[in-house]
Amino acid sequence: QVQLVDTGGGLVQAGGSLRLSCAASGLTFSSLAMAWFRQTPGKEREIVASITRSGITTYYTDAVKGRFTISRDNAKNMLYLQMNSLKPEDTAVYYCTAKVPASNGAYYTNSRSYNYWGQGTQVTVSS
Repeated sequence: QVQLVDTGGGLVQAGGSLRLSCAASGLTFSSLAMAWFRQTPGKEREIVASITRSGITTYYTDAVKGRFTISRDNAKNMLYLQMNSLKPEDTAVYYCTAKVPASNGAYYTNSRSYNYWGQGTQVTVSS
């Protein structure tokens, strides 16, 4: 079993920054492929960014490229999402998620691939 606790959301003005954090426990963190998804009311959960087990390779959806950075610290069992130049359309509940087993060097973009989910953290960007 993997437990994920995601934190760091809040209210920010457009152009501002937030850093989301996800604390993982229960399994060896370096065995997990990780990602951030987001969801708004009435819409399906969508991929924001994903990262391989080692953290060497990352993926970003086009809407956040150049503004968001996903990273992980395998020694601290932590996943991060640095969000800069935030826009009102980034407003959503953001979820940390983990997949195990995961191939070394692979990242996953389909929500159905993931086994474990955090409780979500609300990000609201005002215009």
